Amino acid sequence: MTVPAPRARRRPSMWGRLLPLLLVAALLAPVGLLLTQTWRQTGDNRDLAARERLGVQYLRALAPVTDALVEAQSAAVNGRPAPGEALTRAVEDAAAVDARIGTELRSQERWAGLRAKLEALRDRSPTDPESAYTAYGEVSDVLLALHRKVRESSGLVRDPGADSFFLQDSAGQELPEAVVFAGRLADLGTLAPRRPAAEQTRSLIELTGLRVAALAPATDLVDNLRSAVDSSESTDLGANVLTPLDTYQRSVEALAAHSAPAPGTGAVDPARLAAARLDTHTAALQLQPVILSELDALLVERIDGLDRDRWLTTGAGVAAVLLLGWLAALLLAAGRRARRRAAMPAAPMVSRDIPPSGDAWQSAIRTGRPGDPRSLQPVGATRDPESAQWGPSDAAR
Repeated sequence: MTVPAPRARRRPSMWGRLLPLLLVAALLAPVGLLLTQTWRQTGDNRDLAARERLGVQYLRALAPVTDALVEAQSAAVNGRPAPGEALTRAVEDAAAVDARIGTELRSQERWAGLRAKLEALRDRSPTDPESAYTAYGEVSDVLLALHRKVRESSGLVRDPGADSFFLQDSAGQELPEAVVFAGRLADLGTLAPRRPAAEQTRSLIELTGLRVAALAPATDLVDNLRSAVDSSESTDLGANVLTPLDTYQRSVEALAAHSAPAPGTGAVDPARLAAARLDTHTAALQLQPVILSELDALLVERIDGLDRDRWLTTGAGVAAVLLLGWLAALLLAAGRRARRRAAMPAAPMVSRDIPPSGDAWQSAIRTGRPGDPRSLQPVGATRDPESAQWGPSDAAR
């Protein structure tokens, strides 16, 4: 019997061939977008941390300038020769730092103005303590403004970490303000008794204002550093910061006690106030490099973590591209195999012999043709070839 061969497969259409590739591209597009955004965000965070490190370097260079300026102001108010060597060396070091990173931090203009004022101070005569107090106060205001500029342009004021934010606020704002205003408070305590009686009331008001201006940032500094230690995951921060912080806090408490007006007279003891200011200044000099070092260590650790994240992002992107490329290759190979099978000629009609049934079966029995299925005979009708030669009448012979 003849049966038809299987029907030939239809050749896939163009859309059928392109659909797997479109699916791969649809998977690759969001993965690529996600990896690109992650890479860009990680890069932005790393750039911010690197820029903050520049701010830390600049603040580290301004610390000796602040120290030398406060000491020079105290010497000028008390009629002593100002230590010009320390101030000159600090200015030169800060100028070198500004020349190296000032363009990126946009601080060169402010530094140029501050340096001009500092150089003008060295040419002043120390004969008039009141004018020296005013002149040094103006320069110290410019110096504090430069601290704020560096924090803003370097991104320290926008630091995302709780511990590092408290550290930068302490080192870049609270501590310089506390040192400058403590120096003014002690110097005004020296100048106030020399003023005429008509100005004593004004001097007392100024002393009260400077007392608040000096103690407020010092108190905020202590709170910030304790908050930084509490919120930090670093095990070294607390051990390195708390000891000099305790020393500074005790000196601030002594400054607060000696700067309070005496009951009844409303006057302060200039000698005790000056000694307390000196102790506070010494404690601040020990504390500030510790804060800046810990801040820089946190930023370095953050940069290292961001670098690891960028490598992981790169590895994930490469793995995704390889997997999708492998999938695309499999789909293309499957498409080529389908096209080859579709291009093969159709199989011819196949004739198959099957056992006859019905009339064909009876015909086969009657004819007994060779090549047909074996003829079947009824049971009991089998005869040998010799008996087939005798007829029914042969038995009577």
